[in-house]
Amino acid sequence: MYHPTTRVLAVLALLQAHGRMSGAELAQRLEVNIRTLRRYIIMLQDLGIPIEAERGRNGAYVLSAGFKLPPMMFTNEEALALTVGLISARRFNLADTDRAIESAFAKLERVMPLDLKSRVRALTETITLNQSTASSPAPSEAVLSALSSAAQLKQRVHLHYQSPQGEDTERDFDAYGLTYYQHKWYVVGYCHLRKDLRSFRLDRIQQVKEVDAHFERPDGFDPLAHVMQAIVTLPRKHPFELLLKTDITTAQNEVFDFLGILEAHKDGVLMRGSVEDLDWLARQISIFSFDFVVLEPGELKMELKKHAIKLGNLA
Repeated sequence: MYHPTTRVLAVLALLQAHGRMSGAELAQRLEVNIRTLRRYIIMLQDLGIPIEAERGRNGAYVLSAGFKLPPMMFTNEEALALTVGLISARRFNLADTDRAIESAFAKLERVMPLDLKSRVRALTETITLNQSTASSPAPSEAVLSALSSAAQLKQRVHLHYQSPQGEDTERDFDAYGLTYYQHKWYVVGYCHLRKDLRSFRLDRIQQVKEVDAHFERPDGFDPLAHVMQAIVTLPRKHPFELLLKTDITTAQNEVFDFLGILEAHKDGVLMRGSVEDLDWLARQISIFSFDFVVLEPGELKMELKKHAIKLGNLA
């Protein structure tokens, strides 16, 4: 049940969210009758909030366009959700956001009742997330904002990019989407210089300029899937192929994304990839809960035997 004052504020919140709602719908949402709802509307109008009543059979209440919204109000659950979101935001390695996050925390705390403030402080003081992103290069807010806007509006851009070797290049680029993977931000799309799909790290992009052209994004394009596949298929010293004796769902749940590409097979699941260190790979795959067969390379079988002997000596 709503408190009467809460119902009045709820009317404003509903109209802000929907713009236009019928009296019947508003009354039903607030669990009041039409006469009570009209009284709430009058109270809001007396406070100077421009709510217009449309007459007629299909009449409704409308919050006038251009109305400046008052400060937002959150329920206890919404405040807790925002707190968890702010804690998580610290992990995303964005330049110039630390002070903004701490400022948002402070603003939330200032207006919280004491019991809620205690619950929020419990969250901030006891939740610990991986902070290893602090050592990774951070993209600028301007680059992130420009590329996310370009992807949304399907606006072609011109990129100034610096390669890992320090080479400066330029290209027109259609940004299909952005993603965050292994502590780094990437933008994925069509590169007009290479005439193919490419992904670029945001911290290496020096400048983004709009181009007077638009593009069409492929339906259902998944930037994260593209980046993951690009990373795990990078050519390394030891390519490998395993046949996992399980189904694709189980394999996807157990195999870390960075290990390799999974493909359903009539005898199980094929796992392909490449690594620099076969001993490291042997340690990673030895924890699988299912059996597997090493198809290649033969040296991986030797590393697995060495690892089994080492474990046996510990027993």
